[in-house]
Formats: sequence, structure tokens, C-alpha cells
Amino acid sequence: MPPAEHARPGPLGPDGLVVHHYNQEGRLQDYDFAALEVAEPMRHSLAVLFAAGCNPHRWTAHSSSYQQWLCVRRFTNYLSEQEVPPNDLDEITGALIDRWWMKMRTTSGNRATFRVVTTMLRGDERLQTGPVAEALARRIPASKSTTQSYSTADFAKIKTAAWQTLRSALLRIEDSAQHLERWRAGEIPDGSREFVVGEALDLLARTGDLPRYTNREGRPAEITKRYHKALGGTAAWDTWQRLFPTRMEAVALGVLLMAEYGWNLSVINRAVVPQASPDPGWDGHPTYRIPIEKRKRGRGRWFETENVTDHGADSPGRLITQALQVTRFSRAVVETLEPGTDRLVVWRSATPEHVGKDSDRHPPVGPFRIGLATEDARDWTKDKGLGGSPFRRGRRTVTAVERREPAQHSQESHDRHYVLPDENVRAAAVPVIAAGAEAAVDQAREAVLVAELRDTRDPDDAETATADCHDAESSPFPAPDGGCGASFLLCLACPNARVHSDHHPRLAHLHEALGNIRSVLPTPTWQRDWGDAHARLEHLKRSVGDGGWAHALARVTDTDRELIDFLLTGDLNA
Repeated sequence: MPPAEHARPGPLGPDGLVVHHYNQEGRLQDYDFAALEVAEPMRHSLAVLFAAGCNPHRWTAHSSSYQQWLCVRRFTNYLSEQEVPPNDLDEITGALIDRWWMKMRTTSGNRATFRVVTTMLRGDERLQTGPVAEALARRIPASKSTTQSYSTADFAKIKTAAWQTLRSALLRIEDSAQHLERWRAGEIPDGSREFVVGEALDLLARTGDLPRYTNREGRPAEITKRYHKALGGTAAWDTWQRLFPTRMEAVALGVLLMAEYGWNLSVINRAVVPQASPDPGWDGHPTYRIPIEKRKRGRGRWFETENVTDHGADSPGRLITQALQVTRFSRAVVETLEPGTDRLVVWRSATPEHVGKDSDRHPPVGPFRIGLATEDARDWTKDKGLGGSPFRRGRRTVTAVERREPAQHSQESHDRHYVLPDENVRAAAVPVIAAGAEAAVDQAREAVLVAELRDTRDPDDAETATADCHDAESSPFPAPDGGCGASFLLCLACPNARVHSDHHPRLAHLHEALGNIRSVLPTPTWQRDWGDAHARLEHLKRSVGDGGWAHALARVTDTDRELIDFLLTGDLNA
């Protein structure tokens, strides 16, 4: 069990050179500053600065402190290369920092290292004034992420490969589970080969392994002949894979959890066993409660609960049902070996002696592993001919392209780090933006007809060439000497204009005439001179309807034609 936080020693060891970092799970990682190639006072000063970050409110994972450690080592390597290396931090100058920046500014990785080290150094009071403080305060913009979402076809290929892998494991384990159930029920005759297979499955289900001979060093070697013969061999396929998922099958499960729920790799590694509701409801379908642990840098951790129901194939809860089925035997053995583990993604390793390098993950339990490492994902995609690790790009695809909403992060992070830099999101946005622009134009065109439509004429209104005017003195287009100074083509854009059915034939003929002019003029010229008037008439046509418009064209008189002709040639004055 990890020591209680209040009982742990401070991050800085007694000698002032070894720094202890406990991650949020209480596991320990030590960093020995005595190994750095700088003077003793410099080692002590850097150890103090480094220790300040080794608390649960700063670096919650060993991966964080390890990355900081690598950056410190690069800085001390640079210091050791100087003609006269500084003895302690108070001998670091602004010029020395500037020279290091010139060396580090060329790549994003180097710039990130520079940013980490200068941020750490600013914590020492001796470096908070003067030219060195200015050099350390240099603003280094964060590098833009180069991770892109998958195309629809590529992501579908990844999910298909993962489903194929998981279903193969489900079929194999379910077949062995049924054999084990028959053996435990006494349905298989004693003395038969199938009986010995059932016995072997029972041993595997209870202990995770089979009885083995010991070698000269006293270590377990080959399984005993009794089971060797019955199982058809001693390979993993013949023995423990009958009940337990492999590393690659666990990765496939993780990929599907990412694709279905948007979980990142750390959430998958910490996922506990979902509990089905005790009351499945009237339809008998289980609803799973999934507590999701969320973490934010410097903000601790908290839990949220997701509820998903398995109501058949392709339902959100079906994957949880299958995950529980494929891991049930491995989880049962782990619970026996280490009660209270309660993790969902559990698989058996082919190399029990291999512990792994990721100290932020749950430690192995016998031959069983909890969760996944990045290299596991890379090996899976390489085996499938896909390349790369699917989790980072896959999660971006789920959150930015498919769901278009945050998962285990804020809306600001979602927009800044997932949506805006993603090429597929931008490509998908192009037709949406174009459609929005087109809709805005259509809306503008619909709004250009401002004149009031009426069924009959008001005798108090003054007749004009294209409409009746209700109040020329309050025109939005006043003339210098009073009254209305607008062209008759602008009448339909005036709130004082009144249009009734007697105007429809003349306006329908005007609409047709403007269309004829369009065929003989350059588009920019026509749009400049006649486009707005034509748009208002288009709006009127939609308001009247196709039938009413056709009826209006049939009622065009010679007077209407003469008025429109005068209007278009500019010979008719207000």
C-alpha cells in the first residue's frame, strides 16, 4: 500500500540531492541530482527548484516529472560545455541564457525544453532581477499541435480492425467458458481428454497459470505432461489464451472504448469495473454506471458518472457488456491475488517477468497487466498495417469530428487544441460556411422588399410608376428641395410604398425586362445597375406565388409596357 500523504517524507532527500516524487497513486520515483555534470552547489540549487514541482498539486504523474528531469539534464549538459561553467545559479548570466536560446530556438522540442527550464529557474530569488531575469522572461509561444484527426475511411478501418480482434477473443474465451461450465457441472466424463481440458481451465481460472516443472534454478518451466498432452501443446494459444485476453486484444478493447466514449489512454488505464443497475428496467436491458476519473493539471482530480444501456447491437452499452465478458476471468484472478484492484482493462502477459517502464500505470499483478502503454498501441497498429498510435489521433477524431463536443476537457481546450488546428474540421467547415454565406445572401434578398403588400388600393395614396406612395414627405430617400428623391426602382425598398394586385402586371413585366437586360450585359455591370431591383422583384414574385405571377404577366397592358420602357430608358421623371 502507498504511504499516506501526511506520512511521506518531503520531496527533497536528506542529502539535498535525491528528489522523491510520489504520483497520485502514491508510487515513488526518485531523481538523483548527483548524476548531473555540474558543480555541487548547482546540483543542490537545481534539486530545490525541481523538488518544488514534486507535489500532488503540480506534477501528478511520473511522466510529468520525468519530462522535466530530461529538460534539466539538457540544461546542465549545456552548462558543462561552457569554458567556465557556473558554480551555482547566481553565476548564470543573461548572456549565457541568450546563447542557450540561440541554440535551442530551432525546433519545437528544443523550444519546449527552454520554456520548461526558464520557468523553473525563475523560481530562484537570485535570478529574479537584472539582465538574467529579462533573459529568463523571454516569451516562448507554445508549439502548435501537429496531431490531426483521421479521415472517415481511415478511422473506420481502425475500428473495423479493433472489432475483428475483440470478437475473435470473445468467441475463444466464451467457448472455453462454456467448456469450463460443463466441467464444473460434472457433465464431462472423468478420464476423457475433455475432462483434463476442463480441469486445466479450472486451474487457469483460479490461479492464472498451470502446474509447471521447475528448472535447475528452481524456477517454473514447462507445464506438466498431463495438461501438455490434453491441451495439444504448451504455447500461449494452447494454454492461458483460452481464458485470458492478450496484449493486442486489450489494445483493441482500448481502441473501441476510445472510439465509443472518447476516453483518452489515461482514462482507459484508470477505468474501474462498471456496475450494472440492480434494476434492469421493464425490458431487462442492463444500464451500466461508469465512474470516469478526470484530471486537470494543477486542479486535482474528480469523478463523473456516465450511464450507458445495452439494449442490443450497436447500442452504447453493448461494448461494456463485451468488455466485461472478455476480461472476466483475468479480472477474477487479479481480484484474488490483489483484492480491491477493480480495473476494467486487464490482460495476461506472455512474459510474466517483464514489469514494464510506466510507473504511472497500475503495477503488474502476477502475470497480469492493468491498462495499456503507448508502445502497446503502436505495436497493435503496426501488426494491423495501420501505423502510429491510434489513441491521440483517434480521440481527436471522436471529440472534434464525430461528437463535436468536449470529453474529459474544458470547452476552451476543446476549441483551441482540438477543433481549430484540425485540418479535417476545417475541410468539413468549408461547405458549412459556404452554405451559411449563401443562406445569408438569400436572407438578405428576402429582406430587400420593404414595401407593404396590400389587397386593394388606398385612395389617399399617390400612384407612382411601380407602387403607390403613402407619404412622400417622410421618404427615407429625401430630395434636396423636399419630397422623395428616389428612383422609381427604389420604391419597393421604401416603407412608405404600397403594392397591391393592380401593380402586379407592371412589376412582373419589369422583372421580365430586367432578366432580358441581364442576357446582354456583363454580369458585374448588370449586378451594379439592376441587381438590387431584380432581387426585390424576386422577393415579390415569391410572395405572390407562381400562379399569381403568371396571371399578372397575362394581364400586362400596353400602358404597362410603355411605363416600364420609359423607366428603363431614364425618360420618365418623378
